[in-house]
Amino acid sequence: MKLIERASYLKQLQNVIGTPDIKVITGVRRSGKSKLMDAFIALLEEDGAPKNIVRIKLNLKQFEALKTGDALYRYIDEHYRESVTNYLFIDEVQLCDGFETIINSLYEEERFDIYLTGSNAFLLSSDLATLFGGRVFEIAMFPFSFREYLLYYPENDIQAAFDRYVIKGGMSGSYLYKDQRDARKYLAGIVRTTITKDIVTKFRIENEDLLNMIADFLMDNIGSKTSIRKIANTLTSNTYKTNDKTCGAYVEYLCRSFLFYPLKRYDVKGKRYLESDKKYYLADLSFRYATIGTKNADYGHLYKNLVAIELLRRGYEVYVGQLGEKEVDFVAVKEGVKTYILVCDDISRPETLQREVSPLLSIKDAYPKMIVARTKHPESQVEGIRIIDIAEWLFASQN
Repeated sequence: MKLIERASYLKQLQNVIGTPDIKVITGVRRSGKSKLMDAFIALLEEDGAPKNIVRIKLNLKQFEALKTGDALYRYIDEHYRESVTNYLFIDEVQLCDGFETIINSLYEEERFDIYLTGSNAFLLSSDLATLFGGRVFEIAMFPFSFREYLLYYPENDIQAAFDRYVIKGGMSGSYLYKDQRDARKYLAGIVRTTITKDIVTKFRIENEDLLNMIADFLMDNIGSKTSIRKIANTLTSNTYKTNDKTCGAYVEYLCRSFLFYPLKRYDVKGKRYLESDKKYYLADLSFRYATIGTKNADYGHLYKNLVAIELLRRGYEVYVGQLGEKEVDFVAVKEGVKTYILVCDDISRPETLQREVSPLLSIKDAYPKMIVARTKHPESQVEGIRIIDIAEWLFASQN
């Protein structure tokens, strides 16, 4: 398999070398967490400084004997070396019974710089503080960005490459399949495994069919304002009985497994956060195509998904802007600076452009405003609002 350097994640890891935290790489299944760990170890080994690296892959037969806490601790302790920096890397840490106690003990001993990956069933973001007492630095990993996709598939025609990326997505494991149908089987398998192992197992779900139906509903309604009651009512009206409480819990589980990312609404004028009717964005569009096909493919909504995930990938806090009856697709916040963003497909017609510009013009503060659309033209401005082609925006290393 062709490998590319995932520079932004490597930089995050390099920035926390030697800090006392337990570093945990999280993200949707098959997004490259173990490969990132391998690449980081290779970087460490290049500098020539004396060090000791203990690498354990609990999913391999070689380490089968380390799946009890005492055995794991004994192995790590035996491989510790005095007078050098000791690094500990463990893949699939949850396969060791009682791993929490062992990792917390190693943390307290302050002998190792600790890095972990594991199944999302056990290393969900919201569980990390409970597992390790708040001693965690999380590196949130996403599938390939468009820029990374172009490193994998070099292409001079950025617009043609973008059209392929929208369908093919950023799950690099699927790139190995020559037939698109086989690639989609692989991708559908990731969704299925996430649901059966990372959710059903962890939360002891009794109704897996309902969980799958809710996942399909969210994929079919990407970027739409979604209330839990609407989901419950829709599924009930389709002769399936459920309720708000169950649907709400199942949606939360889907988000905690990194399949979906929920965005809260932000009242732009009132400058307050709203809890109701969140929007849900999929970790990678390829999952949608693999699971529910091409039906109802509203490209405006699909492009919003690409922008939402890219903003999260670039480290922004991301909200949906509420302006009375109007909306701004995203309010992106970093280091106290907001950027207001609208995303759409075709704005070539004057009336469409005016409709899209209108909500942004009604915002009276001086923070940057932009429209990201499928223009296929160089960047321009309308009344101080940047208009930039989505392929160019995704390709850019900055905003």
